[in-house]
Amino acid sequence: MTDHPSYLQFLEGKCDFQSATGFEVDPGLINPRLKDHIRKLVPWSIRGGRRAHFLNFGMGKTSLQVEKSRLISRHTGEPAAINIPLGVRLEFFMQAAEHFSGEHEVELKFIRSRDEMVRPKRQGRRRIHPVYLTNYETIRDGRLDPSAFISWELDEAAVLRDYGSKTFQEYLPLFSAVAFKGVNTAIPAPNRLKEIIHYAGFLGVMDTGQALTRFFQRNSEKANDLTLYPHKIEEFWRWVSTWAVCARRPSDLGCSDDGYILPPLNVRWHEIPSNHAGAGTDRDGQALMFRDPAIGVQHAAAEKRDSLTARVAKMAELRAAEPSRHVVLWHDLEDERAEIERVIPGAVSVYGTMPLEDREERLQAFMEGRITDLATKPILNGSGANFQKHCSWEIFAGVGHKFHDYLQAIHRVWRFGQSQACDIDIIHTEAERPIVEDFKRKWAEHEEMQDKLCGILREFGLDHAAAVEPLKRTIGVDRIEASGERFVATRNDCVDETVRMSDATVDLIVTSIPFANQYEYTPSYNDFGHTDSNDAFWRQMDYLTPHLFRILQPGRLACIHVKDRILFGNVTGQGVPTVSPFHAEGIFHYLRHGFQFIGMITVVTDVVRENNQTYRLSYSEMLKDGTKMGVGSPEYVLLFRRPQTDRTRGYADVPVVKDGDRYTLARWQIDAHAFWRSSGNRLLTADELATIGQDKLAAYFPKWTLLNGEAYDYETHVALGEAIEAKRPGALPRTFMGLAPGSPDPGVWHDVNRMFTLNSEQSVRRLEKHVCPLQQDIIERLVERYSNPGDVVFDPFLGIGSTAYYSLRKGRRAAGVELSEQYWRDAVRYCRAAEQEVSAPSLFDLSAFDGAPQGKTSVSVPVVSKPREAA
Repeated sequence: MTDHPSYLQFLEGKCDFQSATGFEVDPGLINPRLKDHIRKLVPWSIRGGRRAHFLNFGMGKTSLQVEKSRLISRHTGEPAAINIPLGVRLEFFMQAAEHFSGEHEVELKFIRSRDEMVRPKRQGRRRIHPVYLTNYETIRDGRLDPSAFISWELDEAAVLRDYGSKTFQEYLPLFSAVAFKGVNTAIPAPNRLKEIIHYAGFLGVMDTGQALTRFFQRNSEKANDLTLYPHKIEEFWRWVSTWAVCARRPSDLGCSDDGYILPPLNVRWHEIPSNHAGAGTDRDGQALMFRDPAIGVQHAAAEKRDSLTARVAKMAELRAAEPSRHVVLWHDLEDERAEIERVIPGAVSVYGTMPLEDREERLQAFMEGRITDLATKPILNGSGANFQKHCSWEIFAGVGHKFHDYLQAIHRVWRFGQSQACDIDIIHTEAERPIVEDFKRKWAEHEEMQDKLCGILREFGLDHAAAVEPLKRTIGVDRIEASGERFVATRNDCVDETVRMSDATVDLIVTSIPFANQYEYTPSYNDFGHTDSNDAFWRQMDYLTPHLFRILQPGRLACIHVKDRILFGNVTGQGVPTVSPFHAEGIFHYLRHGFQFIGMITVVTDVVRENNQTYRLSYSEMLKDGTKMGVGSPEYVLLFRRPQTDRTRGYADVPVVKDGDRYTLARWQIDAHAFWRSSGNRLLTADELATIGQDKLAAYFPKWTLLNGEAYDYETHVALGEAIEAKRPGALPRTFMGLAPGSPDPGVWHDVNRMFTLNSEQSVRRLEKHVCPLQQDIIERLVERYSNPGDVVFDPFLGIGSTAYYSLRKGRRAAGVELSEQYWRDAVRYCRAAEQEVSAPSLFDLSAFDGAPQGKTSVSVPVVSKPREAA
């Protein structure tokens, strides 16, 4: 890498995490009445400009937000605001009165529109604004423009946790231009790490879609099913530590824990019998003997309704056992509230349709001890409010899957400042045992996640540079080369490797380049998939493509497999899925480096399977509004040619010559037109098609559309599908397209079998699968069309060796480069297997090599240093 300092500098630039965008705070200006750990966090957060604070319940997030807002407004002369949940503003006014006075006094003003803002006071040359408070609904409903403020703090920011919610979609673009932003919550992501990604997107630390593709692997069969890449776990948490602080107690920040000891917590589960008589049926109509909410949401909801009276009766029984204690009675349904009010006469309810002033009056009365029994929902009052002064007991009328809401509600009483042991009673039915176990599992995962984040904070403090420095050591790779009679496979950065290669030593390039930041393959910063954006990806490609042009024989082709990326509306703020035209960017990239663009092959993909992965083309959404519906996203093979030396004629310097005896006129016509005719069999009727089964139907129909030269007719296509479904409901599958039309166009390949990849072998061998393997059909067709037997086929992104493997089987020679050592070892294994296969006389006709040009009996790649043979 020392020979390419500019490329090295480019890679080092990938290691740069979000830099500070704020200003340094004079320590003498910070309110001395604040706790030590808050005084330590304030300058760190303001200096960063855009930061998240994941502080345990009762650690002082309220005073942190007020002090930050006060100092930022004082420094800039512009107004600052804090976004708060309903019913929380009383806590802010109480904190301001208790901790801010004298020269550090702060005025808080609650507003619901810009008209309620006041003129700033004058203090010398400085304008002094109040710190404004407003509810989330005010912003979401458009009554207040966030751009009117220099700074925003989101109190209990977990309202953004639901990916795709209206709140998240609205907030992302509305706050994009705000200079100072803060996210505050005690529970960053109890059961979904993606919540942290949402916060990063709001703060502007990293694009949400980019962060998801950088750190998470997808389930290709199910949308939104993401898990952290195993090799990205450490990097993910270190990255989070550059813009967020997570502390469970002040000692995590090097401060004293005096006054910050949590009291004991007693969680008591109460199971009541289920009514199995109303168990219902499963999705196939079979009667159920027992209730099982695990079957689906519908059964779980039915269990809630049927057990309502018994659950509330149990709640009343528990309440009556300790009549002198104050208690919160949590529930989820309006019918539960009505039943609680009926059987617990002293219960005072707070509910969503109640006027805001009445809600706040009742909450304040409970916090001050004037009300003993508060009945409300976690979704309404489970965040922000502090009930611990007079209450240490909560009863939940039921259990559910929304772990975050339940845990937030528990911490209304179990928090720093609580002087008594806390009792939490949770009522559930016999059939809800799986939900209880899931709840406990999520709680354990939450504790594990906090251990990780707090551990990084204790190890490195607030020094980001120290936290991320170890990640920079992943730049660079030890070069390893393995070779056979007809292949050479190198483990290296493909830029570094192609620099070493001689001019015009490759006859054909076939590769599937990384699709910008859609996938990542290794923990190395050399990885092309580890990138911030399409622009950054193409900048790295600018180091590779000139060498691909140089090593390719004049007049020969580079076949580049690409795919566009779907951009989701709830990430971009557009509200509708759009398409990033990656293939079009690729065309202009290669043109800039001297290649000739000679065509594009479209590889048809299954639109129904794509929808299962993205939820962007659903039938139900099409019925609601057809204007938001695009079309399926195919893959493309871009065909580029390095210009031949003699521009007066169109032939390559070394043409790809076909043997007329073996490559017949008939074969040429089929290759050129891809128009398949029937052997004379009659077409099947709708009745017959409805009975052949979904898999056979999907395989047969594309051929049916091309038989006997029949012209394609859209209405006939639709009518046939409708007739099949009418004859046998369910004959058309929901998980893949059953009636995909065939294509007679040579530029559209409809018959690529997406299952024919080396991942099948990887599964058999129980080896790591490639995240995006290239199909056998694509490789073999390109190799046969655009190379001679014995030619060198090169793949700079070799992966597990698909291009090399299928090229060797077609009588070519192969060369490739792969960054991942595991992928490279798999590729070497497949290359050696292919060599053994083609070298056996009984299995391979050696005459296929007769056309090999002189001097090309082996693959030779010049190297700077002595290669090491693979084990």
